[in-house]
This record gives sequence, structure tokens and C-alpha cells, in this order.
Amino acid sequence: MADRNTRISDFVWKNLNEKQVTARKDVFWESLHDAGTEIWLDTGDIEEAEANWTAEMSALTTNNTLLNNEIQKGIYDVFISEARSLVRDLSPEERVRELAFIVNARHGLRLALKFGGMVSVDLHTSTARDIMGIEYYGKRLHEICPDQFIIKVPFTAEGLIGARRLKESGIRVNFTLDFSARQNILVTLVSRPDYLNVFLGRIGAFIRDNKLGAGTGAGEMAVIASQNWVTAFSSKNPWQTKLIGASLRHEEQINLLAGTDVLTIPPTIAAAAKKSLSGEFVSRMHENYEVSLYESAKAAHIEKFWKVDDCVLNLAERLASKIPSTGIELIHIAHEEGCGDMFPLLSKEEKNYLRTDGKIPVYSRWENSIKEGKTAADSLLTLAGLESFAIDQAMLDERIRSLISI
Repeated sequence: MADRNTRISDFVWKNLNEKQVTARKDVFWESLHDAGTEIWLDTGDIEEAEANWTAEMSALTTNNTLLNNEIQKGIYDVFISEARSLVRDLSPEERVRELAFIVNARHGLRLALKFGGMVSVDLHTSTARDIMGIEYYGKRLHEICPDQFIIKVPFTAEGLIGARRLKESGIRVNFTLDFSARQNILVTLVSRPDYLNVFLGRIGAFIRDNKLGAGTGAGEMAVIASQNWVTAFSSKNPWQTKLIGASLRHEEQINLLAGTDVLTIPPTIAAAAKKSLSGEFVSRMHENYEVSLYESAKAAHIEKFWKVDDCVLNLAERLASKIPSTGIELIHIAHEEGCGDMFPLLSKEEKNYLRTDGKIPVYSRWENSIKEGKTAADSLLTLAGLESFAIDQAMLDERIRSLISI
């Protein structure tokens, strides 16, 4: 296996001839950087990134959806076909997963060489609840590009444990699919990653699409609350964790969230910001934005995106003092501590809802469960995000199968 992994690593690097872009300074983005914010581009499209990249930007972040978008263009069809000889001794499903790893690493390397910054790379979605898989593939991605790759691990019980193990191995981790301050407290203390996230755009979409409110303010409050908690913990810890504001939906959110450790910005939002914002940024991390909610939102407990109960702090301290060895054990402890809604136990029917509803869960399906404290909006958005990424991963995998005739 070690020999094959070495050959795969060599193949991923073979004949790479990306010419690094010459990044120019931009006073607009310099102002945001001076307000305390690292600037990342949220794209896997090389041409799109090149049109927006400036000297103030330090990283690009990809995910299963963005990678699938690139694969479906056909730009890696020949590369995948050439790689299949490296994995011919594996079972059909292992072959597909390994080829998905290879093309993921190749695209990440192209971004790293082209732009010279860090690249946040996702694992195959099949590893989301597989601690050993997170470790195995996370370490292999790191070994391919240790100076520039940051390994993304999703918010699951197994992800909390797997990310901690990667971090203890000296691997940079970006903990992803977080939506609330309470989730990020767990992540900071238990997994100790370099980066974690609030996908604020989806919070607003959940509220708006389900007619619980206008959709404004809640995502921003989740970011600010998370930032303040993460900063407070990082000041006491020997490790440093930074917050990423992700899933921006409007350029004004860049202004509202200036001062966040990191903003990862889609190129379309970056371009719109240059046209409509003044470019005179100041930190907004002590703002208290109004959250526009309707009466129907009371039972949804939207405040859990930014408010933190004592049970969450107790759970985080308990897990941090002795991290479990399995996800099942971690979930059991969460329920013991009164935080079961962070790791809900779902029926087969409920799991199907998450698969069919897309990134934004339909609130009416979950209203009773939320009222009863069995689940919560942040947990549902995480689970829906996992399912959405899994669908895109399946599309990517299917293209690989078609190319190698499985």
C-alpha cells in the first residue's frame, strides 16, 4: 500500500506546469485586511480565481460541490483515464474513491502552484463518519502538499475526533459545515483546528425560505458570537483557532463582518463588492445586529445560532478533558449532558428528508422535533450540507466510473 501511495503522489505531481500569477496590490482589499480579516477566495475555478486574485488574498477554499463543477467540465477526463492503472488491483468502489482522491489532490495542487497561497481541500464525503478514513486520507493529502494544503473535516461526531488526531499529527485542519457559536465552541476545545466556519448565508436562507423572518441579521450574529468565543478560547490555549465567515450571499456582508478572522468570498461577491462598497472597512466584531424574525419563528429557537447554554460549555469541557475513541460514544455523552439536539438521532424517514430537501431543510418537517429538543436548526443545516455534498460527490464518482468502465 505504501508503495502505491508513493506512486500516486508522484503521479499527482507529474507534468504540472502551472505558472504562478503575478498578484497586484489592491487598496480596496488592503483596507479589509487592515481591519483584521484574512481574505480567501471561495472557488475551484482557476480562471475565475485569476480574475479576482490580489496580493491581499492568502488562500482558496474548495469543496465537493466546487470540485465536481470542475470535473464535470471534462478537463480531467484524460488524467483520470491515465491514473486508473495505479489502482487496478483495488475493488471497484475502492478504485473510484482512490481516483477521486487523486483528482482532488491534482486540482488542489494546480490552485496551490497557480496562486501561491494555501488551498483548503475537502475529503471524500464517505469519510464523514469514518475516523480512520479521515486520518488516512487527511494525512495523504497533507503529505502531497504539506506547506499549502489545509484539510477540511466536517462537523460530525467522528469528524471532531478525526480532526483532533490530524491536528495532533501536525496537520492543518479547516473544520467545516459549522453554523453556530455552540458548535464552534465544541470544535475549538475538542478538535483544536486551525480554522472553523460559520456558513452564514445558509442561516439566512433557512429563515427566509421557511418564512420565519426576513433572513437578515441571524447569520451575521452567528459569526460575531462565534468569533468572540473562539478569540476568547484561543487567547487561553496553546493552539490558535481562527474563524472563517463562509457562504456569503451578498457583498454587504463583507462590510458587516469586517474584522472576522477570515472571510472566504465567492468571486461574484468579490466583484460586486468592488463596484458597490466604499472600501473603507473597520472591524464590526462588537456589533449587535437586529435579527428580523416573524412570530412563527419562536418555536424554531433561531437564537441557538448565536447563544450558548451552559450544557454546551459543560459538554465541551468534558470532551476536551478526555476525547472519546468513537463517534457513538461522543454522541452518547452529548445526550447525557443535555445537548442531544446537537447530534440528533434520526429515523429513516427523517434521513430521507435531508436527502431530498437540499441544502435548506423544510422547517415544517422538523417543527415538532425542534420544539421537543430532539434537534435544532444548526444541526439540521449541518446534516443537510453533508447530504448535499454527498450528492455532488456521487456525481463526481459516477463520472469516474464512466471513464474507467466500471
